[in-house]
Amino acid sequence: MNISQQMVFDTLNMFAFLAVELTILFLVISYMVGVLQEYIPPNKIQSILSSKNGKGYIIAGFLGAITPFCSCSTIPFLKGLLRAKAGFGTMMVFLFASPLLNPIIIGLFAVTFGLKVTAFYFAIAMGVSIAAGYLLEKLGFEKYIKAEAYITPDNKGCAKNCDKNAKPVSKWMRIWRTTWSDFKKVLPYLVGGIALGSMIYGFMPTEFVASVASESNPFAIPIAAVIGVPLYIRAEAVIPLSAALAAKGMGLGAVMALIIGSAGASLTEVVLLKSIFKNQMIIAFLTVILSMAIGAGYLYSYIF
Repeated sequence: MNISQQMVFDTLNMFAFLAVELTILFLVISYMVGVLQEYIPPNKIQSILSSKNGKGYIIAGFLGAITPFCSCSTIPFLKGLLRAKAGFGTMMVFLFASPLLNPIIIGLFAVTFGLKVTAFYFAIAMGVSIAAGYLLEKLGFEKYIKAEAYITPDNKGCAKNCDKNAKPVSKWMRIWRTTWSDFKKVLPYLVGGIALGSMIYGFMPTEFVASVASESNPFAIPIAAVIGVPLYIRAEAVIPLSAALAAKGMGLGAVMALIIGSAGASLTEVVLLKSIFKNQMIIAFLTVILSMAIGAGYLYSYIF
């Protein structure tokens, strides 16, 4: 098998893997959120994630830290928070923190890079997520959420022309129908994002990433951050990959920027967010992730 055939094979393999993984994740998480909403009333979620005295932001950050979601699987949970009318700022904290912080990622970080680097990563990811959520709320970015994102598909009754004597739908089936309706809405975005991300993954060799992001390149850190966003790589996978890139000559500040850029956002996630946010909010989201990645990279290089 020559190099071009290998690239095509890697692209198709990644597409199939992501299509299956994200479909299952989206359906399972959406259904779980539906079940939670069935038993936890919206006003309870509102009170838990309220921004009184800033506690809501911290709770949202730690909620994100304990949920093992990747950047894409955060979306259905975010939809649930929107429908429960949780605070906008706290929702954004969860959106930023969830894919970057969870026990698996922190454990891998500690094993791969040591406790000091892990503490640095946690502080940056948590601190910037909370600050960004607070700032976006104060700046009024809530107006850039699409109106349809708040609407729950009406599956409580039967269709207009159904038999009046038909049995009522169980709550479990109602939750499933809502989940399936959500999935069908995001499916075009999901397939498009996976296709683009898979092509980038298959045709962007690690040697290229390492060469443009070496310590000798003064622009290595922003380049690594920008390269990270189009790639769909879970943080659990990008950490060992980054260790290999560091061994190939990639600067450690650039490694930090790559990890945050690729774990915090992905092309697939951005495409999925289009079903919830207007363009202004998408730009703000990417600005936060890239700023976090670049800032953490330069700060890491300075401290360590």
